[in-house]
Amino acid sequence: MARGGSTVFGIDQSAPMLADLRARLKRQPPELRARVKVRKGDMRKVRLDQRFPLVICPFNTALHLYTRQDVESWLERVRDHIEPRGELVLDLSMPILEDLADDPGTSYAMKPFVHPTAGLVGYREIFDYDRLRQILFVSMCFEPKARGKEPFMVPLAQRQYFPREWEALLHYNGFETVEIQGDFKGGPLAQDSDVMVWRARRRRP
Repeated sequence: MARGGSTVFGIDQSAPMLADLRARLKRQPPELRARVKVRKGDMRKVRLDQRFPLVICPFNTALHLYTRQDVESWLERVRDHIEPRGELVLDLSMPILEDLADDPGTSYAMKPFVHPTAGLVGYREIFDYDRLRQILFVSMCFEPKARGKEPFMVPLAQRQYFPREWEALLHYNGFETVEIQGDFKGGPLAQDSDVMVWRARRRRP
């Protein structure tokens, strides 16, 4: 976005992620670095005393808002930081009922790939879906091919939001849906979509 000429203000709760971004920015021209500001903070609580024409929440970040209260706190912060006719844009993965209905412990093997620190690894995911809280717990299992490297696991938990549920959350927290797309090319949301891209604005009084 900064390379395209936009000014970007990024919020992240992860200090390592922000450190990685700052390291990347050091390798960029001064004029690009000047267009990027970052702050460590919880997106449910952060206050910048500034408004923006566009607020984005990309790459399933909103799936880490596990409760209705989490969503409401975050959307309140968005309302505080968005211009009157500014837009909120976010993407969410579409819940796949077939996967969520599998028995706990079901393993899904993926193609081997090169991990940034472990080298070539085998990879599989183990799903465990909590139907009451609508949270999908994923064990991401890595099996290095190099001799002497031990297997390791990274946990992931993502709240599963259904289309009409998210529409209601936006509505009752002061937003109107502008558009819902079913891919990153502008296509419509359809039965076979695996992603939802939402565009919303603050609802006028």
